[in-house]
Amino acid sequence: MTSTPGTVLITGTTSGVGLNAAKALASRGWQVITANRSPQRAAAAADALGIPKERLQHVLMDLGDLDSVRRAVQSLPVSLDAVVCNAAVYKPKLKQPERSPQGYELSMATNHLGHFLLIHLLLDRLKGSNHPSRRVVILGTVTANSKELGGKIPIPAPADLGDLSGFQKGFLDPIAMASGKAFKPGKAYKDSKLCNMITTQELHQRLHQDTGLTFSSLYPGCVADSPLFRNTPKAFQKIFPWFQKNITGGYVTQALAGDRVAQVVADPDFAESGVHWSWGNRQKKDGQQFSQELSEKATDPETASRVWTLSKQLVGLE
Repeated sequence: MTSTPGTVLITGTTSGVGLNAAKALASRGWQVITANRSPQRAAAAADALGIPKERLQHVLMDLGDLDSVRRAVQSLPVSLDAVVCNAAVYKPKLKQPERSPQGYELSMATNHLGHFLLIHLLLDRLKGSNHPSRRVVILGTVTANSKELGGKIPIPAPADLGDLSGFQKGFLDPIAMASGKAFKPGKAYKDSKLCNMITTQELHQRLHQDTGLTFSSLYPGCVADSPLFRNTPKAFQKIFPWFQKNITGGYVTQALAGDRVAQVVADPDFAESGVHWSWGNRQKKDGQQFSQELSEKATDPETASRVWTLSKQLVGLE
C-alpha cells in the first residue's frame, strides 16, 4: 500500500537524521520545507546528498528564538500536511547554561519550547489540509524513557522534571532546569526530550479526536555517529559508535534513521495517533516497528497538563 505524497516541514536538516529524512521523503515524492538557522547550509547539505532542488524549500528558523519561529511561520505556504520536529541541541560539556534570546536555558528552549510553539502556530494549516494522513511527528529518545534500559542510566541523571518549579517560576536566570535544581547540561537535554514525548501524548489526548490529526513520536535507533554528538568529548565520539555497533547492537545509520522518520510521516502502517514508535534497543535484520511503552513520567496526566499549560505561558500563547 503506497502513500500519497504531500508537503512536510522538517526542522534541523543541515545534517544527520533530519537531512536523511528529507531525502527519504523527497524520494517518496513529497515536497520538503526545511527549517534551519542557516538555509544556506541546509541547501548545501541537500545538494551533497543528491536531493532534487525542485522538491525543496529552505526557510530560516532558529528554534531557540521564539520570535524567529513566529517570523518563519508567516513565510510558510498555506498548504502543509505534516510536521517533523527533529532539531535538537545537546551540549553536555557546558559548565554554565546558555540562554535563548527570551532568557530560557537553550536546550529546553530549542528542543521543546520552540517546537511547542511551532506546532501550535501550524495547527490551523494542518487541520485545513485534505491529505489522507495529516501528521505531527516528534523525535524522542531512549535516554528520556525510563521504561527502557537507556533511560535508566544514572549519568548525569535520568530525565526528571521534578515539581516543575523551574517552569512555574518562568525558567529565567538563575533557573536553568525544569525542576529548579542545579544545572546539569546532559540532564537538561534529557529533560527537554521528555517534554517532547509528553507534548506528543498531550497533543493526542487534547486534539486528535476533534481534528483527525495523527500525533506520534519515535526513537529510530541509536544513531551513534550523529552530528548531535559533536559537542561531546572526542574520546566519546570514537568509543560510543563502536560500543553501539559491537556491544549493544543498537546502532543504526543516519540513512536508516531518516528512512524510519519518513515511514512514520508517510506510510499507512503508522497512521495510529498517540504512539511512540520504536524498533528496539537491539537492531535486528528486517526488524519491525512496534508501539513502545512510555514511562509514568511521560504519561502522568497531571504532569502532562501542567507542562502543557506552563509551556503555553512561556512561549506567549497564554
